[in-house]
Amino acid sequence: MALFDLPLPDLRTYRTSNPEPDGFGDFWTRTLDEARAAAKPVDLVEERTPLRGVISYDVTFTGFAGQPVKAWLNVPAGASGPLPIAVEFIGYGGGRGLPVDWLLWSAAGYAHLVMDTRGQGGGWRGGDTPDQDVDGAGPSTPGQMTRGVRSPETHYYRRLFTDAARAVETAAELPGVDASRLVTTGKSQGGALSIAAAGLVPDRVTAVVAGVPFLCDIRRAVTISDSFPFQEIVQFLRANPERAARTFATLDHFDVVNLARRITAPALFSTALMDAVCPPSGVFAAFNEVTGPKDIEVYEWDGHDGGRSFFDVKALEFAAAHVR
Repeated sequence: MALFDLPLPDLRTYRTSNPEPDGFGDFWTRTLDEARAAAKPVDLVEERTPLRGVISYDVTFTGFAGQPVKAWLNVPAGASGPLPIAVEFIGYGGGRGLPVDWLLWSAAGYAHLVMDTRGQGGGWRGGDTPDQDVDGAGPSTPGQMTRGVRSPETHYYRRLFTDAARAVETAAELPGVDASRLVTTGKSQGGALSIAAAGLVPDRVTAVVAGVPFLCDIRRAVTISDSFPFQEIVQFLRANPERAARTFATLDHFDVVNLARRITAPALFSTALMDAVCPPSGVFAAFNEVTGPKDIEVYEWDGHDGGRSFFDVKALEFAAAHVR
């Protein structure tokens, strides 16, 4: 993909033109209160693996509406004292896979909770958490972007964002964890969830890492990106043009630009200037709303790979400076 978005100097000052939805804060406060009221005790079962340097646990916690969500917890073997914890979220289409898929943060000395993604895991890595659609999805394009799009109350991402916030709250209460040293992290959809969780429960988060985050400045992204998953929205509106206003009014509730401005922890973002999946203008729209200490890694020649292991190194260095 060639350069297609705004020039970098313009990106650095770019702000979304889309206002926050009326009642946005109340919507999320009510949603989280309902999830907490339905919460059940977390379940941890040690998982047998061939790993020698990491102890793994199969975790079940309660997310949206008290529904069970799976996760992996990897802990450095032989570690003593309360550990900092990284809560990681997964990219679009992937599930939690196996404990051996997630060794970076535990190798760096963190407890590491990896949240499974409800209803996903049929793409590039398997998953174990069903999406219990409580109110009927209605017409939608295959994928997640338009599932339940008739209302914020029924949209898929209401459930997933709530799961992410509850994952952070669960992580903070795990045995052997120092809740005052908690980093959220992820790439693409995982980066969006990292931002969302940090904005929904800012008092729980010490640092935020968001690599090439998805779901940023959605209205603009749909008009400049020919790539999926944003093209799911285009396909839906091609078939249902009369639903455009309602569709975007719903999606505004899950645009993480509106949650980025609620982040209080130091934040590290990344963007790639040739990334048509998560356009850089959207990433900067979210980044520029963060009011606290922040930095962004810009990869001029990358697409959606967004810095690859180069960014992993930056993420660990950033976390060490703010969490360790």
